Order: sequence, then structure tokens, then C-alpha cells
Amino acid sequence: MMASMMSVVNPGDKVVIFSPFYENYGADTILSGAQPIYVPLVPPAFDFDAELLEDAFRQGAKALILCNPSNPCGKVFTYDELKIIADLAIKYDAYVITDEVYEHIVYAPNKHIYMASLPGMRERTIVCNSLSKTYSITGWRLGYVIANPQVIDRVKKVHDFLTVGAAAPLMEAAVTGLKFGDDYYEGLAAHYTHMKELFCGGLKNLGFTFTEPQGAYYVLMDVSEFGVKDDVKFCEWMTEHVGVAAVPGSSFFREDVHNLIRFHFAKKDETLNAALDNLATLRAKADGFKE
Repeated sequence: MMASMMSVVNPGDKVVIFSPFYENYGADTILSGAQPIYVPLVPPAFDFDAELLEDAFRQGAKALILCNPSNPCGKVFTYDELKIIADLAIKYDAYVITDEVYEHIVYAPNKHIYMASLPGMRERTIVCNSLSKTYSITGWRLGYVIANPQVIDRVKKVHDFLTVGAAAPLMEAAVTGLKFGDDYYEGLAAHYTHMKELFCGGLKNLGFTFTEPQGAYYVLMDVSEFGVKDDVKFCEWMTEHVGVAAVPGSSFFREDVHNLIRFHFAKKDETLNAALDNLATLRAKADGFKE
């Protein structure tokens, strides 16, 4: 992602980022010398306002970062939403840098659509992908970029100075995964669907408010009922007194959002069930939370 950013963005350029966002996007933009322009995805459906998005492009954006499916909110962008983004990218001559690491972790009836497949977007889409999530090898730090030849030539040069390269034995081993057939990806989707249904079903049974993820393996839960004003302190308190860890939602938002926390449900059944058992005590213990 950083190599791609530095290949098409110059100091002083502007980059559109949907909020909430994976923390690296803002940092990558700033480290590239560019200025982020944040466009909100509005809870609970995390839709965007097309007019606000065009306003961002009007400011001279050189690129837009698109995480699809989204970390942290689990949104899978529809074709119509992607078409709006694509039309604006073409109109304002901007690149779309996509983060599609959760491409195979999508829950029916939602469908992942590649931005590069839309009319006019093949040449102006820079696909950043990873083997980490699809093949459960996050520690290997392996990924790839797909773009037009001119962009790839620049990415290769920048990447050489950023990291030189990944470990050769790991790259050789990873080729095995790339040769897997469709049955692997179908099984992967079914596996994550089971975990999502177990955990989100448990949250629903407990009466908590959350946004059902359409993809990826995160869920944002609303903790407004507990009067939370500082989600960082709430997550620290919950870890210690309830026995369940979450990430403060404010770490993903540019806006002043402190009522959401993010859970990660890519865990064994026994771990998820234990977490739900502990969360069942949250309301009874919440009076002990002091900000």
C-alpha cells in the first residue's frame, strides 16, 4: 500500500479516505507527503453521501483508498456504490487504490466486486492485496500489487527502497496457496460464515446493538447504552473486569465517534462462546465502569 501510494502521489497532493478506516491509510498518506480528505461512512449501514464524495474530488484529489470488504465496519460496497466512485475517479482523473485483502471473506447474499472490473477502471485501479487473510499466514507479510505497467514500474522501484523484498522461501511456499481450487475458497467462506453467525447471533441474543458485517471478520458494537464517552477507557475496563478485549472504535474514525467498539471473531468456537458468556455479564457489571 505504501509503495503504491508513493508511486502515484506527490507531496502536496490530496487523497480521499473513507472513515472509518484501517489506521494505516491516514499514516501512509501523510508519510507520502499528501493530505488526507476524509469522507464519512455513516453508521449503521455505513453508506456514503455521493455529493460529499464529489466535493472531496473537487478539491483536487489524486487518489482514493477503497477497502472492500471494509476493516473495521465489514461493509461490502455494492456495484452502484462502486460505479459512483469509478465515475468520479474518471471525471477527476484520479486513481483508486484498493485494499481487497478480505475478498474471499464475504457473507451471502453480498458479493465482492473488483473495482478494476468496472468500465474505464482497469488502467486507473491499483489493487493492493495480501495472502495473509485468505491463507491464514499473517506473519509471513506477503502481498502483491496489480496495476497498469507504468504504475507497476514505479511501484517496483519504490518497494525496493522500502523493504527490498520478502523472504524467498516464504514466497515459494505461498505459491501453493495460489494454486488452490474453488473448493478451498468456498470452504473458507463457509468457515467464516459459521464464526460470524455464532458470534453475531450471540450478540443479538444478548440484546446488544451492532452492525451485521457483510464481509471481513470484524463487528462494530454500539455501547451507547452504557453512557460511554471514552471508548478507550471502556475497552480497558471491559478487558479487565468482563474478560473480553475489543478495539476502541475511535481509533478508526476521523469523526468524533466514541460509542463503538470493534470485536474480531476469527476465533475457535470455544473462544467465541467464552467471550459471549463473559459479555452476558456486561450489563450487570457496567455500573462499575467509571470514566
